[in-house]
Amino acid sequence: MEQVTNLKDVLRMPHKHYLVLGGDLRSLALYHHLLNDGQSVSLFGFDHHPDENDKLSHKKSMQNLINQADVIIAPIPCTSSEAILNTPFHTHTITLNEILEVMRKDQIFVAGRIPASFETAGTGKGIHCIDLLEQEELAVLNAIPTAEGAIQAAMENMKVTLHDSNALILGFGRIGKILARMLQGIGANVFVAARKPSDFAWMKSYGYQPVAYSQLDHQLEQADVVFNTVPRVLLGRDHLKQMQKSCMIIELASKPYGVNFDTAKEEGIDVILASSLPGKVAPVTAAKYIKETVYRIVNESGGNA
Repeated sequence: MEQVTNLKDVLRMPHKHYLVLGGDLRSLALYHHLLNDGQSVSLFGFDHHPDENDKLSHKKSMQNLINQADVIIAPIPCTSSEAILNTPFHTHTITLNEILEVMRKDQIFVAGRIPASFETAGTGKGIHCIDLLEQEELAVLNAIPTAEGAIQAAMENMKVTLHDSNALILGFGRIGKILARMLQGIGANVFVAARKPSDFAWMKSYGYQPVAYSQLDHQLEQADVVFNTVPRVLLGRDHLKQMQKSCMIIELASKPYGVNFDTAKEEGIDVILASSLPGKVAPVTAAKYIKETVYRIVNESGGNA
């Protein structure tokens, strides 16, 4: 899909007012990206952040800002718990019910990992709820800072270089593919565990060593670092016993993760939980990807919001 990437494209878009509501440093960077594009945009949920530009928005109530907005951009992930908006830089708690009560028909609500209850209720009010994490282009682009952040975590914590180390990646999805290429560029010996024969064929063509899950024991014995991208427990106690105590696991998946943290600790294996890396290691770049995806969503709405 063609993405909006320059100001000329932005000016051809239907006029919208955006509200960036809560979130981490990606959301703050997104606000500034939209401002730099000349968009009409407000920010709420950052009264705890030392950014002078936030103060003007906080003179207005959240309800008024929602009423003015055509497009509400909430965080990735949307909530810190089932019913509470993810607002690490805000003093007060914001519930999803508060937001839903004042939203109106035909507004666009975009966020990451939107709770099903909110989406159902919002759709019932005629609100267009769109989950950013289900947008393929954003998922692919987000894999880039995730892979970079994973490598940074490994470099900061390993006692050997990644160059000439044995790096095992569990999973050959978006993150696994990009991470394998980056590790190969650094000079690591890259091993990738997957299930599909077609994945094994691609690995061979790129020069990676394919590993069947049934062969994990042998490869774990040689691994200096393991990067897990699969949200399913793959490394049980028996697997962990095969690993060198100096080996490190970088956990990139969401719950239930690829390893039980308590079991790994009992076996003397260090695990680094590296979640939400785009917002931590490259918030400005991650925000640019979000902006481009939001522009595409708004364009496809045909100006109906």
